Amino acid sequence: MSAEATNPGAHSRRRGRPRIDLRRLGRAALLGPAARDRLPDAIGHVADAHRAHHPDADLAILHKAYVLAESSHRGQFRKSGEPYITHPLAVTLILAELGAETTTLTASLLHDTVEDTEVTLDQVRTEFGAEVCYLVDGVTKLEKVDYGAAAEPETFRKMLVATGNDVRVMSIKLADRLHNMRTLGVMRPEKQARIAKVTRDVLIPLAERLGVQALKTELEDLVFAILHPEEYERTRALIADNSSASGALDAMAESFRSVLRDAGIAAEVLIRPRHFVSVHRISLKRGELRGTDLGRLLVLVGEDADCYGVLGELHTCFTPVISEFKDFIAAPKFNLYQSLHTAVAGPEGAVAEVLIRTHQMHKVAEAGVIALGNPYVPVEGAEPADGERADPTRPGWLSRLLDWQQSTPDPDTFWTSLRADLAQDREITVFRADGGMLGLPAGASCVDAAYAQYGEEAHACIGARVNGRLATLSTVLSDGDTVHLLLAQDAASGPSPDWLDHARTPGARIAITTWLAEHPEGAKVQAAAPRRPAPVTADRPAAANAVVDLPDATVRLAGCCTPVPPDAVTGFAVRGGTVTVHREKCPAVARMKSLDREPVPVRWGDAAECRVTLVAESFGRPRLLADLTEAIATEGAAIVSATVEPPSQQRVRHTYTLQLPDAAGLPALMRAMRDVPGVYDVSRTQHPAATA
Repeated sequence: MSAEATNPGAHSRRRGRPRIDLRRLGRAALLGPAARDRLPDAIGHVADAHRAHHPDADLAILHKAYVLAESSHRGQFRKSGEPYITHPLAVTLILAELGAETTTLTASLLHDTVEDTEVTLDQVRTEFGAEVCYLVDGVTKLEKVDYGAAAEPETFRKMLVATGNDVRVMSIKLADRLHNMRTLGVMRPEKQARIAKVTRDVLIPLAERLGVQALKTELEDLVFAILHPEEYERTRALIADNSSASGALDAMAESFRSVLRDAGIAAEVLIRPRHFVSVHRISLKRGELRGTDLGRLLVLVGEDADCYGVLGELHTCFTPVISEFKDFIAAPKFNLYQSLHTAVAGPEGAVAEVLIRTHQMHKVAEAGVIALGNPYVPVEGAEPADGERADPTRPGWLSRLLDWQQSTPDPDTFWTSLRADLAQDREITVFRADGGMLGLPAGASCVDAAYAQYGEEAHACIGARVNGRLATLSTVLSDGDTVHLLLAQDAASGPSPDWLDHARTPGARIAITTWLAEHPEGAKVQAAAPRRPAPVTADRPAAANAVVDLPDATVRLAGCCTPVPPDAVTGFAVRGGTVTVHREKCPAVARMKSLDREPVPVRWGDAAECRVTLVAESFGRPRLLADLTEAIATEGAAIVSATVEPPSQQRVRHTYTLQLPDAAGLPALMRAMRDVPGVYDVSRTQHPAATA
């Protein structure tokens, strides 16, 4: 397979920039510079691409690095027959076109010198400084990693250690792999397949995590061509057959320009052709393709606020497909990606997907961390960020990976967890109780949220509130949920083995597995909690101060929802002439109405005394029952009955039926119970009743 045949990404290259002839660059490299006062022609393309992103860049260090690389690799040739210097030049050009800063480009030119020539790290440090030396050393260590199938677990660990705190090492490695994949046709088919599989399983997911979509999409197409040649050829033919169908996108793009121009919004509207793998996925999903399926419309504006202005205009003037709307500006992806996604239908029914972003968002969407420049040079006037984007050279997920590999001595366990994490193709965003956000894979549970937020402190987690409601740790979270995690006060608490059934993230699984291995007894140390006592009852009549307009009717307050004044209530007649009174929001009311039972109007009488059942959720601790009953007595309530369930995962549930002298005192009573140390929730009982 030729290099051209394995380069399907070439169709989407930037117009106006000529394709680089690597053989011509090789000849230029061998001949050297034409004059001392100008850069060699071989590196002129790199200089032009670099100056396009960094107009004030000092090219002297690139000239110096090129001279060292060219002289060191002189006489070496690639398997394709090209001078070897063409490889570091091509890798550096890839990074320059993505906007990499000068230090990264310098290290890229030198990335193979220590591995393949007589140049030493000490020489690189002396000539170019400690930072370039660090990057070259990191890439050299990655080059030494064995990518054989048997060495996969240890391979990934070594890659992470080599990457260390600087993802620029991985950026150079990704560009290196891209150029090698472009020229893979000279190798045997079995070796092509082996390299393509490692690229698919390891490097493409890492490119996604780094947000470098430009590298990721071309790598995907190259792997697709090698591992699935028949599907690739069918997709190539499909694109060729539909090449004339792009008129629908052209027409919609022109309509967009007209609408935005009339609205006074300065915007650039571009057509973004889909890459081969994307077209293949769309064809599998939709069957017969439409003209608008081969690309998407990209709208670029100057400011964040303009993105929403464009969205409003497009949704006003065209028919929006609401299910396709996603806001990655308000909630960016874990890999720095920000954009508004939507889809609209034109006048003739053609549906086009639309991306709306600023020019800076687009730069980061294409180049990810590469576009953020040198993270060690502070930007004047910039305030430090927090969360995933606090350090662009070490995103939050990379920090976690480094922590996991340090805490997991078994490489197979680390590899299994990491493969599962990299395989996640969709993520959700949940909101913490303090207003922060957590990025989690789809299908993550409260267990995952606990370890993502608290790390090892999550061992003491006993439950959560999801959207204000109590939930178990096994609860699966949805995009946009608000999660308030509940931690036990007992520091000796630990996870249960069944937590592993609910953990999706490597961080959670590794932390739980490590704790269980260190505590082989397998039982959590639980704080002392009261045993379940026999129910305590007091023979006091119920004060049913609810009034119904039925002669000789007996009124009974329902035990399933224990209504008290001033609750909105309704009643239902049952056998024996008794009217059972429920709160209007009680589930029993809906059930009775579904059976065509006629409700009976109910109003509260003058009597203020009432009976109510409260449920207190708490952590287990000594004297908890005594403290709760004291708080109840202090508020003037009498205990009719009380039940304390056995503790479960450090949680204790208390149920009290109480007689209050005045219903107006109920809110104060519930606040007093919540103020008891260890109690985290007090609520009115509301459970299905056997009968009305």
